[in-house]
Amino acid sequence: MILIGKKLGMTQVFNGDNSLVAVTVVQAGPCPVTQVKTAQGKDGYDAVQIGFGEQKESRMSKAELGHLKKAGIEKPLTELVEFRTPNASEFKPGDVLTVEKFSEGQKIDIIGTTKGKGFQGVMHRYNFQGQPATHGHMMHRRPGSVGCRQTPGHVYKGRKMPGHEGQVRRTTQNLEIVKIIADKNIMLIKGSLPGAKGDVVIVRTAKKATK
Repeated sequence: MILIGKKLGMTQVFNGDNSLVAVTVVQAGPCPVTQVKTAQGKDGYDAVQIGFGEQKESRMSKAELGHLKKAGIEKPLTELVEFRTPNASEFKPGDVLTVEKFSEGQKIDIIGTTKGKGFQGVMHRYNFQGQPATHGHMMHRRPGSVGCRQTPGHVYKGRKMPGHEGQVRRTTQNLEIVKIIADKNIMLIKGSLPGAKGDVVIVRTAKKATK
């Protein structure tokens, strides 16, 4: 099961044994089903497409509005995500998926885009130790030698160098749902998630959950 959500921030709550737990607040859903694909149909595979969020109708193309109207959805959506599932025939366009599909204590995976850090040096980007800061040394935060003069005579591909850090897709696995507030579509998830406050995340059932 998959839902699209929005990261609202972090807070702390007391769990069952009265210990304080840091949690991330996620507004997950409601997510209307916008399309169902089956292996027997023209698509050739089983999948379900769901949407999330609202926006102005003027910001969508006529093709996008027609696609939603075909599924019986009147409000324009900001996000559309498709996920593979072997039981796609159990869904139909117009169905609404909510946090009630999940339960407290369940293990989930969160997919999101990490915060962008811009151009960073090797000490910030890869946790390099750096070089001496005193005794006349002139390469304090630089990476040092990255090649040599004769053999091989070039810099190998994949060498850790300064560059752009962050703003990449990442999956955090096996997080625990501490609490679900169904009437507000809120999910409290133990620990931190990739992305900044307000970013869109994907919540799915854990694929590698330990028994």
